[in-house]
Amino acid sequence: MGHTDGNPIQQSEHIDASRLRILMIAPTSFFSDYGCHVRIFEEARALQRLGHRVTIVTYRNGRDLPDLDIRRTLPIPWRQHYEVGSSRHKVAFDALLGLKTVQILLHERFDVIHGHLHEGALIGLILGGMFGLPVVFDFQGSLTEEMIDHRFLRRGGRVHNWLRRLEQWIDHTVQITLTSSANAERILVEDFGSDAARIHILPDCVDVTTFTPLTEQGITNRNADRAKLGIPQDATVISYLGLLAEYQGTDLLLQAMQYIRAQQPSTYLLLMGFPGVDFYQSVAQQLGVADRVIFTGRIPYEEAPAYLKLGDVAVAPKLSLTEGAGKLLNYMALGLPTVTFDTPVAREYLGSWGIYAERGNPKSLATKLIDLINDQETQKQIGHQLRQRTIRQYDWNQAAIKIVDTYLEALGKSLPHATPRRQISSVDPS
Repeated sequence: MGHTDGNPIQQSEHIDASRLRILMIAPTSFFSDYGCHVRIFEEARALQRLGHRVTIVTYRNGRDLPDLDIRRTLPIPWRQHYEVGSSRHKVAFDALLGLKTVQILLHERFDVIHGHLHEGALIGLILGGMFGLPVVFDFQGSLTEEMIDHRFLRRGGRVHNWLRRLEQWIDHTVQITLTSSANAERILVEDFGSDAARIHILPDCVDVTTFTPLTEQGITNRNADRAKLGIPQDATVISYLGLLAEYQGTDLLLQAMQYIRAQQPSTYLLLMGFPGVDFYQSVAQQLGVADRVIFTGRIPYEEAPAYLKLGDVAVAPKLSLTEGAGKLLNYMALGLPTVTFDTPVAREYLGSWGIYAERGNPKSLATKLIDLINDQETQKQIGHQLRQRTIRQYDWNQAAIKIVDTYLEALGKSLPHATPRRQISSVDPS
């Protein structure tokens, strides 16, 4: 990748639709083995398999991954560790991210900017206007609602109202928005007044060749791996993999384990994720369930399938009504029957094969898990149906084609295989 020829402000004069040059702006410590990081990673990999060139510009911290072109900002001396969720320090991180993006755009040519999250879209809009590049916004939840979920912002305050207006401006200004769910599209249209014609639904997907169900041959290895974690061979295991946080329902899940332990003492919770492991270990101790909860800490994404296979059922107690829920796809691809709080996104992914507890109610969550644990035939049936649903609807290779069609739409072009708008936004309710 060399220097640009001529005026860098006109970057997209000659576009090869079979080999697009994509600049992804990721305002996070990519890669960090959770949530939006997985979406960014899988999108980039799938686009590269189609022959396109992807460059990811991101924060200083994060884990490098093979075969991905990752560019990092300069460090901030007073803030060396990762940022998870909302933080006042992100203002400095995003300023450095903008400067790094300018540096890249001055020396290399791109056809389109793919801005992840609102901060990435904002940087993309400012610099896309300067360099003559269209911007596709990867919307994964409301900026202000996420801040409220993280208890970083107070609803109705002066800062909230200002940020809400900024969020709405971003939503209205980008050429095209990709949303991770139909619920997200509804939020953009109903709550922020966005134009539905400029929104394409691109659900989170999963690599179904990597996330595969447990085989008969794998049961012996599973028993050995469980033993290494101190889980008895005859135990039932509930798996959770994701961030540990209040808005993720971690507190409520541990409360639910009180009910489960009383009725199903041979049941263990394999709680995989970060941050706040020490805090939640103390919560488990206070609730009297520490002997039935196994904390693993951070699990590298490439090891996630093996760890998730240690479970008999999965749980996803996320409370947020605006964010995606990509972990559900991993559970589904593995054929793990899943209990989740009843949210629009959960119903969108799991359909009629999800098991839904009353949102925010730990006793309801425990009851649904106990009922599922006691019915192995239902476990098998649901697991099989979820796996098939994933194969039909949530394949990253098909999603990548839709992303490219979206880029070309933003560029005012189309391919012969371009997917019609109505198909891109369709969701199978089954």
